[in-house]
Amino acid sequence: MAKAKKTTKKVVKKVAAKKPVKKTVKKVAVKKVAAKKTAKKAVKKVAVKKTAKKAVKKVAVKKTAKKAVKKVVAKKPATKRKPNAAFMKPLTPSAALADVVGAAALPRTEVTKKVWDYIKKNKLQDPANRRMINADAKLKAVFGGKSKVSMFEMTKLISNNLK
Repeated sequence: MAKAKKTTKKVVKKVAAKKPVKKTVKKVAVKKVAAKKTAKKAVKKVAVKKTAKKAVKKVAVKKTAKKAVKKVVAKKPATKRKPNAAFMKPLTPSAALADVVGAAALPRTEVTKKVWDYIKKNKLQDPANRRMINADAKLKAVFGGKSKVSMFEMTKLISNNLK
């Protein structure tokens, strides 16, 4: 441990001489961790810091590179997402869209699911370019008379048929 303290003091003196941050941090990490596999990861994480002094202190205080990595890369606790109320609001489909999904009021997400079920059931996806949808008579009315629509444009056209 005495050797480690001496090398730390030497490194701090080197930093005071304003050496480049990345080189100094690499030297410190390699000396402190001495052939640990995770030294490179620790150097990368700590080298991002603004000043060399702060980086050297963070590396020099740590006993192993694993601990340094764990503290630098602390993950945030996972939080459960709340559904957006606007998507869950039931909307009434127009007469043309009601032929495809039914007349009952449904949330926007359910309408899109039912339209996709209809497309897959009737094999309306273009086999060459699967992003394109070939409209039959019912979907042509929903798509505003277009016979071929991209899947991204489809959601826009469906939302025009919801109230």
